[in-house]
Amino acid sequence: MDAILEMRRISKRFPGVKALDEVNLSVERGEIHALVGENGAGKSTLMKILSGVYPHGDYDGEIVYESQPAAFRGIADSERAGIIIIHQELALVPLLSIAENLFLGNEIARRGVIDWPETFSRTEALLRKVGLKEPPTALVDTLGVGKQQLVEIAKALSKDVKLLILDEPTAALQERDADALLELLLELKEHGITSILISHKLNEIGRVADKITVLRDGMVVSTLDCHEREVSEEHIIRDMVGRDMAHRYPERVPRIGNTLLEVSNWNVTHPLHADRRVIRDASISVAAGEVVGIAGLMGSGRTEFAMSLFGRSYGRNISGSVKLNGREVDVSTVERAIGSGLAYVTEDRKALGLVLEENILRNITLANLGDVSKNGVVDDAAERQVAEDYRRTLGIRTPSIFQKVMNLSGGNQQKVVLSKWLFAGPQVLILDEPTRGIDVGAKFEIYGIINRLADQGKGVIMISSEMPELLGMCDRICVMREGAIVGDLPAAEANQERIMAMIVKGQEGRQWH
Repeated sequence: MDAILEMRRISKRFPGVKALDEVNLSVERGEIHALVGENGAGKSTLMKILSGVYPHGDYDGEIVYESQPAAFRGIADSERAGIIIIHQELALVPLLSIAENLFLGNEIARRGVIDWPETFSRTEALLRKVGLKEPPTALVDTLGVGKQQLVEIAKALSKDVKLLILDEPTAALQERDADALLELLLELKEHGITSILISHKLNEIGRVADKITVLRDGMVVSTLDCHEREVSEEHIIRDMVGRDMAHRYPERVPRIGNTLLEVSNWNVTHPLHADRRVIRDASISVAAGEVVGIAGLMGSGRTEFAMSLFGRSYGRNISGSVKLNGREVDVSTVERAIGSGLAYVTEDRKALGLVLEENILRNITLANLGDVSKNGVVDDAAERQVAEDYRRTLGIRTPSIFQKVMNLSGGNQQKVVLSKWLFAGPQVLILDEPTRGIDVGAKFEIYGIINRLADQGKGVIMISSEMPELLGMCDRICVMREGAIVGDLPAAEANQERIMAMIVKGQEGRQWH
């Protein structure tokens, strides 16, 4: 065995919690080693120790890299050794060019002046390696998320990477971009580059991983060799959550009542380009106790539709009607939308759903402070009681409601967002990618919450890029394509082939049986 990396007896403690407990990880040179586990299992913490984000002396245990003891005191140290980490939140400067981003902080210069011809020449060579055809002068903010991921990898290659760490690299990618990224990892492996891949997408891990290490509660549960025997997703899930999950989706007997929400002939134009219609005559209905899914590719208008509906948070020249319980309602501002009985759980919980620097308590009551106030002054005791009730009801794992949400795992952050909107007392909840970046155990808990909401007579709209999730959770699935709703299928008639036909062909998809 030729190990490029050995992490031995690594332990790390934060106030009130032991994040890692005597973790051992061995990675062989030239392999793709997957690191999996529930949110909060310690995966990202372990990689932050390896890359120097948590410096030597801030943890117990030792790191041996290329047969030498390593004591990285920052990211600069680990990068000099050839260890590059690509975080889920990309570290690119949107308004700089690809070339400027690739060599930022590592500029090619002669006598203090940047050598642009050489910079562009090297950039073109690096872009060819990752399969990008964009010019070096293209601004990063003109690229899609998938291409930005490839720019990050090109940036790593510019630093002579030996060990590449990727934290949820495909979480925000559509299937085609995710496939391209996985193929690139296999190609890099052929050139001797070692990768550590953190992902919740077990099907992707099964395609590329040589070994899989499973973490649970800060400890290594198992390391599985994919070449010795076939490793099933069920085996990985059992190791991750500590129990069998015979069913990925909790069972629910639908009790669908009268129509709650009716949206008719909804039209939205782009916020900057008035001649570009983003949503076209979209109509949708949701009944009490019903979970309605919205399927479609990224860019099909799903999020734009949801945001424009919720207080016109997106778009211009918005027209159409919205009825709740048969009465037309005003949703022209976020405040009026909330007052009418709508809630929207954004796909980007960190940027738009939470105040990360605030604690759990403040985030939960934020959308409905009036219910914990007297004469315009917040009642601290009432606010604490509300937060404690939601912590218990939704199973938010935290030592205290005064903990900052930035320190919670993704699954627990999502429960805080859900708590905030449930406290606002909505009749209809729009959930945009509610399980993105969340592990299978936490997903199951979120699914259970969605089912309970439906059982309580709420209407739920669920937007998801994961088709099995929509098929497993929804009573009805609407399909969006180029801003229009081109299909509306009862769950009993829906399958992946039929939905994909509608996505690709529009209304012609109705011919599929």
